[in-house]
Amino acid sequence: MCRKTIYDARNNFSALIKVAESGEPVELTRHDKPVAVIINWEEYEKKCISGKSFIDKLMELRTEYADAFKDPNWEGFNPHDDGYPDDEYERKMKKLWG
Repeated sequence: MCRKTIYDARNNFSALIKVAESGEPVELTRHDKPVAVIINWEEYEKKCISGKSFIDKLMELRTEYADAFKDPNWEGFNPHDDGYPDDEYERKMKKLWG
């Protein structure tokens, strides 16, 4: 990773963009503390844009495990009163998670 001060970045912005385009992230610092990173567009897409949102992932899980929630005998995942799971709890967890 290339590391430059904000002052250097301002004076050499085009060169740092070329470095980022080549695939190497550029870390920008202020008073020797990292404050920003310049990355290429493909890396940005992988990390931010093309990823699914939390809600999308939650809805996928809900669909994937819908049969477990439709089970009429299912009463949730409450552990035994003493704080330790009982056998029934363990069976429910194994059924849900395989």
